[in-house]
Amino acid sequence: MRRRRTRGRLPVVLVVPALLGLAFLLVPLAGLLIRAPWATVPDRLFSAEVGEALRLSLVCASLATVVCLVLGIPLAWLLARGDLPGRGFLRALVTVPLVLPPVVGGVALLLVLGRRGLIGQYLDAWFGVSLPFTTAGVVVAEAFVAMPFLVISVEGALRAADPRYEEAAATLGASRWLTFRRVTLPSVMPGVVAGAVLCWARALGEFGATITFAGNFPGETTTMPLAVYLALETEPDAAIVLSIVLLLVSVGVLAGLRDRWIGGPT
Repeated sequence: MRRRRTRGRLPVVLVVPALLGLAFLLVPLAGLLIRAPWATVPDRLFSAEVGEALRLSLVCASLATVVCLVLGIPLAWLLARGDLPGRGFLRALVTVPLVLPPVVGGVALLLVLGRRGLIGQYLDAWFGVSLPFTTAGVVVAEAFVAMPFLVISVEGALRAADPRYEEAAATLGASRWLTFRRVTLPSVMPGVVAGAVLCWARALGEFGATITFAGNFPGETTTMPLAVYLALETEPDAAIVLSIVLLLVSVGVLAGLRDRWIGGPT
């Protein structure tokens, strides 16, 4: 009883700014729902422009997530289990896209993978491949920004996994690759799934790196965030509809991962 009474004593000096902070975060979202043109939402949602942007966003975000899985899981394993000098510094570099302004990331990609970039000039000259201002460029930009979410999640799961199962597999003669595929990966699969979902959601909402590196060409690089930006200038109702779709996706991701990273005692 004493603990409950103690927990119930909330000082006003904390409650007031807490409520203001809650309102600051929730009122704009509520305003989006209140101002939504619900009567025309079905028509606008299934219009050609919105459908095209939605399809492109889903495809690009899914492909970016696949790229992140293929590259990010081995990278997470290297950071968690590899005995490398400067591993802490390497981990810091991997997480840079989390705090780097997305536009800066897009500029960096352009300087490296553009037609005159450090690597892009050879891709163009040798293979005729040009990534900027293409759908493939959208995938690259989204993967660059979203991969740290996957790496952090998987690395945390690997660090928390019990290494005795891997040691037992090695004792029985299993190779490192077989141990990773049959023991390590299944044991950290919840972390992989959570990281993949976060990665996909981040890729779906990417704007800055995409518009800088891939441009804004309807049907080719105009994803949903870019479509919101364009529609806001000419057709605000369509921008609201697209925003609501992105909001629902974000809420769905948070609800799906509630028990993993925002859950706690009530």
